[in-house]
Amino acid sequence: MLTAKSTLRGNDAISRHLAALIAALLVAAPAIAAETDCAQGAYRLSGGAIIDVAAASEGALRWRGLDGASGELKRDGDHWAGTTGWTGRPDGLTVRFDCAAETMQFGERSGQRIALETRETSFTSHGTRLVGRLVMPPGNGPVPIVVLLHGAEFASARDTNSLQRMLPAAGVGAFVYDKRGTGASGDKYTQVFSLLADDAVAALAETRRMAGARGTRFGFQGPSQGGWIAPLAATRTQVDFLIVSFGLAVSVADEDREAIAFQMGLKGYGPDVIAKAQEIGAATTRIFASGMSDGIEELDAVRARYRNAPWYKDVYGNYTHLILGMAAEEIRTKGQVYRFGTPIHYDPMPTLRAVDVPQLWALGGQDIDAPAGETARRIKGLIAAGQPITLAVFPKAEHGMTEFETAPDGSRVSTRFTPGYFRLLIDYAKGVQLASAYGDAEIMRPATTK
Repeated sequence: MLTAKSTLRGNDAISRHLAALIAALLVAAPAIAAETDCAQGAYRLSGGAIIDVAAASEGALRWRGLDGASGELKRDGDHWAGTTGWTGRPDGLTVRFDCAAETMQFGERSGQRIALETRETSFTSHGTRLVGRLVMPPGNGPVPIVVLLHGAEFASARDTNSLQRMLPAAGVGAFVYDKRGTGASGDKYTQVFSLLADDAVAALAETRRMAGARGTRFGFQGPSQGGWIAPLAATRTQVDFLIVSFGLAVSVADEDREAIAFQMGLKGYGPDVIAKAQEIGAATTRIFASGMSDGIEELDAVRARYRNAPWYKDVYGNYTHLILGMAAEEIRTKGQVYRFGTPIHYDPMPTLRAVDVPQLWALGGQDIDAPAGETARRIKGLIAAGQPITLAVFPKAEHGMTEFETAPDGSRVSTRFTPGYFRLLIDYAKGVQLASAYGDAEIMRPATTK
């Protein structure tokens, strides 16, 4: 501040100019923040396309189209400039918002905000207050409603889950809630599947209460970790359908084991190296399953055996990487932050056999976090056994159903959501006859439809 004052004092013209500029910036900053807030919502563009606009990184917005296209928007003078996917590369898109008129100019197309009906609520599960939101399509007509479950994220789903607007904009109601220990909901964060399934049951009951006569079909959508929880919840209450997105029909332990194998295979390693890498994973699994107390010496031994191998640096897995670089004492201390009650060896197959309502499983063929191979094989077995399950494997999609570019070092950068994924969710929730194709998904359908 002293340096700035001395500089300004030397030239009155510069002083006046900088003072005006600073004043303008002080006004512009809250103005930009206000526009970021008011711009968020679902819009129908000329031609009928639907675009969702949501908060992204600080001061930025992210748009998503039902066709899977997506990009980030950053303020650039009097407009917002777009970049492709998550790449940061300019895409030439220019967007303007008129918050008062609730309109947007999206490139060459105009758009009008869709007037969704949004109601906040809270409900109780196991004595804990959970906070939710029901978002309904415009009008008073009956609609199907999806209760949106969660992955392993710590963030508020009410702040981050764009399906809460994308589904209603396409005619499907959505109930979104902050799972316990996140957002405005109470208690501490947990990964106890049974407890989270009971929370989902309570969320469905609140959804039915709020929707009243408008609710015609009710179902769960479980992404990632929610793929274990949603089927559990479906065995504890009455639902009409179930959707699992990039979830698993294997245990958490098997997820890590398969992830190590898939990731090492992508890097060109053969079966012998993969087997050694999975020895490391088996040791970390014992530690996680014990609540970070048992198996530390075993991990030390296997790390000492392979630490100098050229492939060691590439061992990652789903959770193995979290403690692989920790010393034994760090695992006993810092590692305690990973004590979430996760049922590492939970076998989902008995539950999946018990679910008798129609299910949709949408998986990514390039998912390195939750590899689809064994899960797809098991789901196909359930279909062959007569269960009303539809399996869609999107061959280019990774976790989160995004497509990506691969850098020379093997890292991935997402470019868009895989085409057909959002449309598949919408059609399945509506209970209409599915189209013959959704993007390039490989689809296996049930022999009969309930």
